[in-house]
Amino acid sequence: MITRGICILFCTLIIACTPTVQLAVPKEPININLNVKIEHEIYIKVDKQLDDLFSKSSGLF
Repeated sequence: MITRGICILFCTLIIACTPTVQLAVPKEPININLNVKIEHEIYIKVDKQLDDLFSKSSGLF
């Protein structure tokens, strides 16, 4: 009789302790503030040399 009660109590505890995971959408919007610094460097040395070459000495253009 005691073992049956312990068994029922054990089964109840196992069922009651089932882990759950809940996902919920936040009520407030998510704000992301970023400070981004973009630096770029462009090399146009070859383009200028080609422009000078085509404009001065060639008769193509």
